[in-house]
Amino acid sequence: NGAICIQPCSPSFHGETSFVCEERKWQMFADACASLDIQSLFQPVHGKPGHGAKYFGADDHGNSNCQADFSCIIPEILSSPAIPGNIADIVELLKKISLLLSEDVNRGKMQSYIRIANHILNSSVISNWAFVRDRNAGSILLDSVNLFAGKLLLRNGSESIQEPFISTKGYSIHKNTSGKRFDFSMEFNNTGNITGHVVIPEEELLKLPKTSKAVSIAFPTLGAIIETSRLDPGFVNGMVLSVSLPEELRHILLTFEKVNKLENVKAQCVGWHSTERRWDSRACAMKSDNISSVVCNCKHHHRTFKSFSILMSPTMLRNAALDYITRVGLGLSIFSLVLCLIIEAVVWHHVTKTEITYMRHFCLVNIAMSLLIADVLFILAAIVHHTALNYQLCVAATFFLHFFYLALFFWMFTLGLLILYGLLFVFFKITRSVFIATAFSIGYGCPLVISILTVAITEPKNGYLRSGACWLNWYETKALLAFVVLALSIIVVNVVVVVVVVVKTGRSAVGEGCKSQDLRNMMRISKNVALLTPLLGLTWGFGLATIVESRSLAFHITFALLNAFQGFFILLFGTLLDRKTREALRMNCLSSKRKCSLAKVNIF
Repeated sequence: NGAICIQPCSPSFHGETSFVCEERKWQMFADACASLDIQSLFQPVHGKPGHGAKYFGADDHGNSNCQADFSCIIPEILSSPAIPGNIADIVELLKKISLLLSEDVNRGKMQSYIRIANHILNSSVISNWAFVRDRNAGSILLDSVNLFAGKLLLRNGSESIQEPFISTKGYSIHKNTSGKRFDFSMEFNNTGNITGHVVIPEEELLKLPKTSKAVSIAFPTLGAIIETSRLDPGFVNGMVLSVSLPEELRHILLTFEKVNKLENVKAQCVGWHSTERRWDSRACAMKSDNISSVVCNCKHHHRTFKSFSILMSPTMLRNAALDYITRVGLGLSIFSLVLCLIIEAVVWHHVTKTEITYMRHFCLVNIAMSLLIADVLFILAAIVHHTALNYQLCVAATFFLHFFYLALFFWMFTLGLLILYGLLFVFFKITRSVFIATAFSIGYGCPLVISILTVAITEPKNGYLRSGACWLNWYETKALLAFVVLALSIIVVNVVVVVVVVVKTGRSAVGEGCKSQDLRNMMRISKNVALLTPLLGLTWGFGLATIVESRSLAFHITFALLNAFQGFFILLFGTLLDRKTREALRMNCLSSKRKCSLAKVNIF
């Protein structure tokens, strides 16, 4: 009947051996693994007797330990990449194990269980959780682990099982026990460990009528995982500590080390409401708070509040003002860039009569086009992230966002090279076709190569995307450096170019070698570069500052303002303040008025 019988179950009441007692449980166990390429482990095994036993991890005598601690599935799970689809399947698998196979949870079972959980709790895969279709996956995992760990059997009155990103400890307790303490020190990311402590006060232990057990579980990364999966993240600032206690015990003391130890960051003690699936401040009261740690007095309830942590006090980073600045600024930027391109189309024939002016306006159009597409992609990337449409879609949005932001800077670099060409290579003229080919190779070719290399190197390690956003990763793989370093390097080069222009134009020798008209054109281009380069440099300088000081509201608002109004700056300094462009617009308007006047005369 397709039953998966690894070893005989206990004899039935009639003295016969039952092979079907675990059939349904193992079948549900198997169903959860459909997308992990480990389904074959749970299929009926055909072939010679004994082959199936070996496949399930049996020894040479045919004795399998898979049913005892399901260790046979661990190699396949740990070798599978922790991508969003696999994360969802593993969460479902752990949920079904907790519901169906949580009888007699010994050390072996618990070790296997937390090894599986540890695979998807790794700090390197936190960003992948943002793209798991079920936004409650983190909460489901938390409830499943709490349920399974609560059934842990204690050897000699205590048990301790630890993996890098999940740890379980259990102790026997009774009313004569002095205050019981659970201490955890665990890895949070590559930068170091964080600690947490659970204390059951002595006055609470006096309520126990008999010897009982207390189990505590520590999750250093689960808070960040829940944060990435929710539309209203709470900025968890410590590990998540869960406790499983007898119903008589209601109050516990928890000490959390802060992840971000900033003087102006205050903490808020919270409990995870397992029914409403949200952080609830009513579960805890603050006992003490200093720059490095927080002590919380929390009330434990076996159905609602079993997990606790600390949030950063509601900061202004996600306040309405910042969102308003970003939306209005992006709207103005897109409008400005569209207007810039329309003006360039209207005056193109008037302002591109010489080779130098043609090249200058050609670069300006591509700068405006690159930023316009990047701004539109920025909006689409935000929509993709908040709706959790698709992980691959977010990777694609990030790739093109990276590409077009890089293109913006490489076209600025091309503009800088154009200035050097006009000043230093006076007697060497290039044709428009050669210039266009060279400009496209620099402006779009270089960004394309860099973008492809970045995604090819970091995506296989699940380190391409930043946690909680469709943008380049910083904390794990530093993929963002593939943008920041290049952008800031181009800004430095363009500043040097402007200095060269100032030095060269101050010498009389330049005037002897250049036509006065070409010199004036070079000066106009230099003014554009001199104005736009510091603005772009300042913008992305503050962008880097928001990463280093991620909780600084001033940096975030300044970056949002400068980033959102880049399009307006290009319209203003690249188009509207250019004398030749204004004259061409005026001539075009006068020509249009004459045509209208002649049309009216002809009508009458």
